[in-house]
Amino acid sequence: MSKNIVLLSGSPRAGGNTDMLAAAFIEGAVSAGKSVKLFRVAELKIGGCVGCGHCFLEKGVCVQKDDIPQVLTAIRQADALVLASPIYYWSVTAQLKLAIDRLYPLISVKAPVQRAAMLLTCGNKSESVNEGALFMLKRLCDAYGWDNAGAVTAAGLHEKGEIAGRSELDDARKLGGEI
Repeated sequence: MSKNIVLLSGSPRAGGNTDMLAAAFIEGAVSAGKSVKLFRVAELKIGGCVGCGHCFLEKGVCVQKDDIPQVLTAIRQADALVLASPIYYWSVTAQLKLAIDRLYPLISVKAPVQRAAMLLTCGNKSESVNEGALFMLKRLCDAYGWDNAGAVTAAGLHEKGEIAGRSELDDARKLGGEI
């Protein structure tokens, strides 16, 4: 069971359904005695990976001067990583994808992360729109050797706060307590 969790939220809309799902996850984790460090990546300055390989030569240090070092430092101290995002065009938001791409240095400098999970919201009523994001989670877990702790998905959400009272919030609390 994880004790230190990093949660990367890719929602550009503060206080929306994804944030509410993440808050439920955090509530469950904290109730189970875990520590959660939340990064709202849409509020950070994160550039795209330029594929220069500097991070491999310099033990995980990126050549870019932006906000990613604080994220990587937290992940290097965590044993679980949770990715939260609304689904935009069949995958996670561009803001979260930038952050995920910048996890590249963790391949050369092994982090203690053992497990990863996702929290997803979407406007579409079909759960199939989550497939791209869930495949990304699977591939991340495969690449880094993490256990896939699963996902909580909430479909059919259009208005801010519409997730209130839905069972997915309980599912997120449960995942937070179990991861």
